[in-house]
Amino acid sequence: MNISYLNDAFFSRLETMSLNLKSTLAGYFGGKHLVKTYGQTVEFADFREYQLGDDIRRIDWNLYSRFEKYFLRLFTDERQMQIQIFLDCSASMGKSDPKKGAYAVATAAALGFLAVQSMDKLSINFMRETACENPFGTIVGKNAFFRAISMFGAYDFDDGEVDLRSCIASCPDTGESNGLSVIISDFFTDSDWKKAVDYLCYKHRQVLLVQVLTPEELDPNYDGRVHLMDAEAPVAEDDRNMKLRVTRSMLNAYQQAMRDFRQDIRTFCAKRDVGYLTVSTDQPIERVFFGELLRGGIMS
Repeated sequence: MNISYLNDAFFSRLETMSLNLKSTLAGYFGGKHLVKTYGQTVEFADFREYQLGDDIRRIDWNLYSRFEKYFLRLFTDERQMQIQIFLDCSASMGKSDPKKGAYAVATAAALGFLAVQSMDKLSINFMRETACENPFGTIVGKNAFFRAISMFGAYDFDDGEVDLRSCIASCPDTGESNGLSVIISDFFTDSDWKKAVDYLCYKHRQVLLVQVLTPEELDPNYDGRVHLMDAEAPVAEDDRNMKLRVTRSMLNAYQQAMRDFRQDIRTFCAKRDVGYLTVSTDQPIERVFFGELLRGGIMS
């Protein structure tokens, strides 16, 4: 697998950016993400009146001299989050078009870099058939991250169909209210991927869907007689493979179906406060991260 979409200059630019995560997430001690709870950082947040049992070392004696009441100084709290990336490894993601798979891998790697540079925990899960593979374990730090992505070439997109719901539900370390889950897929599946998203929402995870499509999938330009092959068909003679004559009305119907398909995803995500982004493999990946993700408030 080729991940040449990424280079040192791109990673250098990413070092100035970070993922926007909800302040309501709990996370773990020791990260860089501000949360709504109060902690032990040096950044002042607020005052509150002293209550029995509070640490008297946090009393602001200047305020006591003015109001003759005890007030505590409160400081912001920063937490480490758990970033999970679920990468769809079905055949439609790269078997017939390796560039699509490479683009999906590059997207996963770039999001993973944003995680580790913010001192977050990172897990990269390859979804295959009905289960996830996590060959790298929990990744913390840039050294571990670059060792992991150097081995991405060993993973292919040729596993037929993938059940996104079963894969994510069977993930042993989904976590709860402690970070972001990203699903990278084309969502061309008969499995109920919406229940996978609902499961992550039930676990109080922040969720982002990244739909990776090729220009031909977004706007095909076929003409005349063609032989359409389903990359995920179990056998070559499967009834999903067909020969037909493509007409303008067929192309119009396909484009309308694609618009409806994407609108359905968009509406579903909006109702659940889930992020959603469609990327085309002919877009420079820099434009996706420094354009689409910034405008969508996913990065800052």
